[in-house]
Amino acid sequence: MKELLTFLIIEITGIKDIEVLEERIENKVNLIVKAPQEAVGLIIGKEGKTIKNIRKILAIRATQEDTVVSVNVNP
Repeated sequence: MKELLTFLIIEITGIKDIEVLEERIENKVNLIVKAPQEAVGLIIGKEGKTIKNIRKILAIRATQEDTVVSVNVNP
């Protein structure tokens, strides 16, 4: 899950200076993205559309793995 999110963000922003932290609690995965301030706007996108679509992609993967996923972005 972490690798998929890292790949998506690097491809969307073109910035490789990001860090993704993964916490697993039973069948729930919390992913926290730490990115430079200039990348946060690109990750969230206009009206939050980009982050919503990233979450949808990860939700599909989570369904396959029988887990629940949440994604948070921090500068």
